[in-house]
Amino acid sequence: MSMPPAQGAYTCPYCRIPSDGGGGTCPHCGAPVDVRMRTTDSRWIEQPPIRDMARIRFSRSTCQISGTYVPVAEMKLDEQDWVYFSHHVLLHADPAVRLAAHTVGGFQRMLAGMPMIMMRAQGPGHIAFSADHPGETIAVPLMPNQGVDVTEHRFLVATGNVDFRFHQAPVWFATQNGNDQETHYPLGRTIDRFVAHNSPGLLLLHAPGNSFIRDLGQGERILVQPSGLIWKDPSVRMFLHFEYPHGAYWFSSARWQAKSVWLTLQGPGRVAIKSVFEPPEMVGAVLNSSGATTQYW
Repeated sequence: MSMPPAQGAYTCPYCRIPSDGGGGTCPHCGAPVDVRMRTTDSRWIEQPPIRDMARIRFSRSTCQISGTYVPVAEMKLDEQDWVYFSHHVLLHADPAVRLAAHTVGGFQRMLAGMPMIMMRAQGPGHIAFSADHPGETIAVPLMPNQGVDVTEHRFLVATGNVDFRFHQAPVWFATQNGNDQETHYPLGRTIDRFVAHNSPGLLLLHAPGNSFIRDLGQGERILVQPSGLIWKDPSVRMFLHFEYPHGAYWFSSARWQAKSVWLTLQGPGRVAIKSVFEPPEMVGAVLNSSGATTQYW
C-alpha cells in the first residue's frame, strides 16, 4: 500500500478536484487516495467504492459513508446548510433537524406503484439516508454552474445549492406485436438534471453493482445497455441503436424484428455506467422511435 501524497500535491483522478490528500480518502468524493487506478483496454475507469467511514466535506457540513453492502450516508448538517431527498431514503434524523416538503414544480414520480415525495432537511443536527437495496453510494461533487444528467431512481440526496430539474427522456421506441402497440422508455420517462449554483455542491447517487466512468472525445460514440447508464455530462448526446440479426424477419407483418436495443452516447463529455442492468425486452417489430441507427447482420 502506498503512502498518501504530500500535502497540496493530490488531485483526485475520479472527481478531479485538488486537495491535500490527507485522511486516506478524497474529501470531495470519498474515493481512496491509495488505490491504483484500473483502466480497461477500452478506456473505462473503474470507480472505487467509497470506503467504510470515509468522510466527505461540503459547505460547513460533513457526510460520513458507513457500510459497504447497503451504504448509509450520515450527515452532520450545519445550521446554515440544508439538503433535499425523496422521502423513502430517509433513515433517521435528530429532533433538531427541521423536515419539510420540498416543492419542485411538476414533480410527480412513482416507485413500486406509490408516489414519491420530495423533502428537505435543514440543520443543525444529524440525518441519515440509504437506498433499500445493495449497491454503491456514488458521490458527485459539482463545481459552480456544473451539471450532470441522471437516470431515474439513482438519486439519493443533494445539497440545497444544487438546482433540480427534470425533462422527458429523449429516447423512446414503439413496437407492434399482432394488434398490440406499446411505447418503451429504456431510460425511464424522465431524465434528472442537477446543477450547482454560486458555490460547490454535492450530489449522492445509488447504483447496484460496480460503476465505471469514461471520457468521450468530440464526436466519439460508444454503445451501452440503456439501463446501465447512471449519469452523463449534459454535453453528451444520446440516441438508440437497433440490431437485426440474420433470420429476424417478421413475416406476419413484413417487418424486421430487432433483437437488441442499445443506447448510443456521443461525446464530448463524461459518462458513468453500472455493471448491473436489465436489457430492454423486445417483443414485436419497431414501428417508430425518437431517432436511431440500425445494423443488419
